[in-house]
Amino acid sequence: MARTRIDILLVERGLAPTRQKAQAMLLAGAVLVDDRPVDKPGTLVSSEAAVRVRGNPIPYVSRGGLKLEHALDRFGIDPTGLRVLDAGISTGGFADCLLQRGAAHIYGVDVGKAQVAWEIRQNPAVTLFEGTNVREFDVARLGDPVDLVVADLSFISLTLVLPVLHAALRPDGIALPMVKPQFEVGREHIGRKGVVRDETLRLAAVDKVVRASLECGFAHLGTTPSPVPGPEGNIEYFLHLRRAATSASPAVGGERGEPTCPRRTSS
Repeated sequence: MARTRIDILLVERGLAPTRQKAQAMLLAGAVLVDDRPVDKPGTLVSSEAAVRVRGNPIPYVSRGGLKLEHALDRFGIDPTGLRVLDAGISTGGFADCLLQRGAAHIYGVDVGKAQVAWEIRQNPAVTLFEGTNVREFDVARLGDPVDLVVADLSFISLTLVLPVLHAALRPDGIALPMVKPQFEVGREHIGRKGVVRDETLRLAAVDKVVRASLECGFAHLGTTPSPVPGPEGNIEYFLHLRRAATSASPAVGGERGEPTCPRRTSS
């Protein structure tokens, strides 16, 4: 009997528009195969299996939309009419959430290519800078400073990109970067499957990024844990930051535009 990857089968049967959305549905625990939950996209199942999806758990192209939805609501931020920099756009979950809430334009930066979901990619309100390292992004390419910055980055400490996020914002602009402790605490503190289980270490990672943000000219207005964990179960945190109205950008100082706030290295 033929067997097919469950993420592919979901698309073939019209239960998900794309494999990316199918994978997000699986990771959210919304897929049942023969009435048993399946949460791994690579699981092989019979092509004749009974497959169903519980409810509509993810109204966005990825689970990232659910994460940002929580942060926007928790901090009372309405993106209607705002120009937004999405640092680490990936599939486009954050962008999808912002567009559904009325954002005027999204500028998506990502080191990867061809990852953004089609419905986000073809939206005229989205401009993509693919194959671009956020740390090296020239904010002049945005034209004018943006009103809001969101960030979901992997394999790099947020402390290294804060100068760019700061430089991209208008005075009094808001930043919502997501802290991923596994990329802040150092390898010696990372457990099985890259999960940071010690709450003390997770909170220390958040504090590290908050302190770096203050040094770069942000005001820290709040922190909230994401209700949706990372793929392996890591707990992640959103920071609510505001660029001071009178602060000069630390990301445009120096002869070559190098950041002038304290240099940091990944732990």
